[in-house]
Amino acid sequence: MSTPTEMRAAVAEQFGSTVNVKEIDLPTPGPFQALVKLHASGVCHTDLHAVEGDWPVKPQPPFVPGHEGVGEIVELGPGEHSVEVGDMVGNAWLWSACGECEFCRTGRETYCKQAQYGGYTVNGSFGQYMLVDTRYAPRIPKGADPVEIAPILCAGVTVYKGLKETGTKPGEFMVISGIGGLGHLAVQYGVAMGMRVIAVDIADDKLELAKELGAEFAVNAATTDPGEAIQEFTGGGAHGILVTAVHTDAFGQAIAMCRSNGTIVFVGLPPGDFPAPIFDIVLRGITIKGSLVGTRQDMAEAIDFYARGKVKPHVTACELDDINDVFEDMRNGKIAGRISIKY
Repeated sequence: MSTPTEMRAAVAEQFGSTVNVKEIDLPTPGPFQALVKLHASGVCHTDLHAVEGDWPVKPQPPFVPGHEGVGEIVELGPGEHSVEVGDMVGNAWLWSACGECEFCRTGRETYCKQAQYGGYTVNGSFGQYMLVDTRYAPRIPKGADPVEIAPILCAGVTVYKGLKETGTKPGEFMVISGIGGLGHLAVQYGVAMGMRVIAVDIADDKLELAKELGAEFAVNAATTDPGEAIQEFTGGGAHGILVTAVHTDAFGQAIAMCRSNGTIVFVGLPPGDFPAPIFDIVLRGITIKGSLVGTRQDMAEAIDFYARGKVKPHVTACELDDINDVFEDMRNGKIAGRISIKY
C-alpha cells in the first residue's frame, strides 16, 4: 500500500480556544527521523496551553499539538537507525536534544538549550501521521494497547521522574497533591516503588480512586487542613511531596505537609506565584525542586512499570474530531483520568 501525500490533523493556526481539523501535507522524514502512522495520541493539559499560547515561551503557529503519540513506523529517513519499519514507537515532550552539551552529557537532556518539544516546537501527534527522531522516540512494548499506554509518554514519565527527584525511599511517606490525570498515575508509581502514599485533593471521588489504587490515607483539602492531618498521620510530615495540582493553594499547602529535611517537587504549572515562607523552609531544612518530564532512561523505566502491569492509566478514547470538545472539558475540569485520541 502506498503512503498518501496528505493527512488529517488538528492544526492550531493561531492562538485561541480551538484547533482546526483539516488536510495538510504529509511530512517527509529527514536524517535520523521516521514517519509514523499513528494509532493513538494522549491529550495533555500542555496541549491546551500550547493552543492558547498562554505560557511565557510560546510555540509558533501554525502547528500540530500532541506529545503522547503511539504508532507504527512506515518510513525511515537517511542515517543509521536502531528501529525498523513496522516497529511501534512514540513521540514525547522531549522530541530531541543536541546530545553534546553539559546537560546531555550528564543525563539531564531535558534541560538542553537546543531541545525540541513534541507538539510545541515541532509538529506533534494530533494527526494521522507524525515524525519522530528515532534516537529519542520511546519504544513501545509488543502487545501494548496504544490508547492505554499513550499517557505514559508524558503524564507517566513526568510523575515517575518527579517521584525519583524527591529521594523518597521505600517505606517512607509520599504525598501526591492533585489526583487527576497525572496524580492517579503518581499514586500507582509511588505504590509500585514501595512508598507509603498519601493522596490530597478537593474531590471525594478522586480520593476514593486514590485509595483504590493503593493510597493508605486521603485528605480532602477543601474540608480538612491537609498540613495538620498529614503531620498527625505521619508523626511529623511526609518525606516527599509531589505537587501535580495546578491551583496555587496546593503549592503553599505543601510546606505544611512536609517533614523536616523533606523534599517537595513541583510538576504542575499554575498561573502566578506561590507563597514561600522562607523562615519555615530554612528552619526545617526543606528542599523545593522543579522537575521537567524525564530523560530517555526515565521514559524506558516508566514504560517498564506499565509493561509489568504495575501502572494502568484510566483512559477514555475519543476521535480526532472531538478534540475541541476535549479541550473545553479540560478547561472546565470535567476530565477524569486521561483522554486518548484513537486513530
